[in-house]
Amino acid sequence: MLSFVVAMDRNRVIGLNNDLPWQLPKDLKFFKEKTTGHTMIMGRKTYDSLGRPLPNRKSVVLTSQNPSYPEEVEVIHDINTIKEWNEKNPEKEFMVIGGATIFEQVLPFVDRMYITWIDESFEGDTYFPAFSKDEWTLTSKEKGEKNEKNPYDYYFLQYDRKQ
Repeated sequence: MLSFVVAMDRNRVIGLNNDLPWQLPKDLKFFKEKTTGHTMIMGRKTYDSLGRPLPNRKSVVLTSQNPSYPEEVEVIHDINTIKEWNEKNPEKEFMVIGGATIFEQVLPFVDRMYITWIDESFEGDTYFPAFSKDEWTLTSKEKGEKNEKNPYDYYFLQYDRKQ
């Protein structure tokens, strides 16, 4: 299964200057829970924003370049590699974590989206691609805890592609 894990604001902003434009520790915890034990697929800029491979997850970078990364990071150059992995390993969940270009390329064949939807508007330079909710079923919606460290209204949403 191919899944997205992404946080966005009400205008589909997902980033600013290769970073998140908000501080939301509960979302980072959610991200860790969803991705631990899985393969995370990302673009070069997303990997660079992380700065290192995250523990207990396999990191795969999709890029047209030949960057120098630690040996535990796998570099691929073709979106078809992701499709092949998904077809050959139907029992696994591959987590696509960004950035915008990767989301846009994979959106036509992704199976599930885990979206942290933040009910706020932020300045941003990177956006999640538009998608038709007619193609998706909202299978889970949970309101996140708002407090001093998590100062926004936000929701953890799970969308599954309609068959």
